[in-house]
Amino acid sequence: MFEKTSKYVLIILFSLPYILTYGQRNQIMDRPKVDERIEMLSIVFRLAGNREYNSDVFKRYVDRINEHYGPFKEHELITFVNKIKNEHGISYDAVMSMAVHLDDKFSLKQKNIDETLDKRWSRANALQFATLLKKFYKDSNSKRFFQDNQALYNEVQKRFLLIYEHIELDWYPKFYGKNPSEKFLIVNGLGNGGGNYGVTIKNPAGHKEVYAIMGTWSMDSLGMAQFPLQHYFPTLLHEFNHSFVNHLLEKDTTIFRDSGEKLYSVLKEKMNRQAYGSWQTVLNEALVRAAVIKYQKDHHFSREEIAMETNEQLERGFLWIEQLVDELDSFDRQRDRYPTLENYMPVLAKAYQSYAADISSLDATFEERRPKIVSFEGIQDGQTNTSSMLGQLKINFDRPLLGQGRSFRGISKESFPIIKGHRYSSDKKSVLIDWELEPNKTYEIIITGTAFRTADGIPMKDRYLKFSTN
Repeated sequence: MFEKTSKYVLIILFSLPYILTYGQRNQIMDRPKVDERIEMLSIVFRLAGNREYNSDVFKRYVDRINEHYGPFKEHELITFVNKIKNEHGISYDAVMSMAVHLDDKFSLKQKNIDETLDKRWSRANALQFATLLKKFYKDSNSKRFFQDNQALYNEVQKRFLLIYEHIELDWYPKFYGKNPSEKFLIVNGLGNGGGNYGVTIKNPAGHKEVYAIMGTWSMDSLGMAQFPLQHYFPTLLHEFNHSFVNHLLEKDTTIFRDSGEKLYSVLKEKMNRQAYGSWQTVLNEALVRAAVIKYQKDHHFSREEIAMETNEQLERGFLWIEQLVDELDSFDRQRDRYPTLENYMPVLAKAYQSYAADISSLDATFEERRPKIVSFEGIQDGQTNTSSMLGQLKINFDRPLLGQGRSFRGISKESFPIIKGHRYSSDKKSVLIDWELEPNKTYEIIITGTAFRTADGIPMKDRYLKFSTN
């Protein structure tokens, strides 16, 4: 009897840490799920023509959307959306902000409008939108659409669990020096392509609920969504950092204002293309991205993985990211003096003064590290008498490349050649592109740094090539 009881006690004792850990995880981060509100808003703004909601990467799902909702493109809701999106710039995260401010019956949570709904929505527009949305939901029989796709949603949620379970939540309060007061929710946005959004709402108890709405941009050979750890995990790390970072700058913007405005004035065009419309947003994004790299370092990610993440942020315009990561390391070495990152913010503010002063130099240094095309063989940019029999383009670079893949995009489908294959030279300083050209045709190609990058991951700057065949 005693032996049996001891075994049961041991089982319970060994299970208890798992139960506590799992319970604590669920307390601050829900399991990933598909949310009808997110899907509904994504579909509506797809019908309204918003480019950011018109990805067709997940073709299996997009085909179902088009089949079901195609007849409703002229619905009064879509007409209304086209009006307000042009007048008020309602796009990107403003759309997802509205989604989380709806209840499960698609009624607007009016108490939250003034406090947490994206300011691109006026109260009047928000109320009218919600009214028309409920009508659209009924008219389009959206209930049946979501029922018909439930098996697909379940499979996506199941596949994303690996990313959810991989994150070490204890690192965040340990690093930032505080427990999150927010509830963190992960949502899979099936129709959003590469778009990821972080939006917030306050619950009835007054606590923030922070949503990480994750895009779906990778498919397996059968066209089903897949979530490679190396691609999705840094994004989830990024979004969760927002719940620790965003409030820090809000407490005192004055100490960052001068340097923030200087940086933004230089980087405004590039940041606006990423929907970062203010210096405050840029500084928040920079700190979040530096914290991702800090997490990677603390968890012994490979040098290649850390370099890839760092170089992506440099390419996005966060030219001071390496120095900012060094500052986070410095903070971490002085926890007796600075128990929380909030305590360290005045030190970061001083560091930002040097980043702003050195921004031109940082930009020049990064541009120098980029690989550059030195010549094309068999063709010249702007050439008007290229032979249509030219079956190969050789691109020569000024330094060795990583030597994996190719990356081009076209101005239009009609002006893009048929690419049949590629291979690298033995020294990886040249890539040979096999293609098929037609006579009497003008071609326009943008050669990008997605694949054409150095061995340590620095991408080339986009290069435009235009030519005509005879």
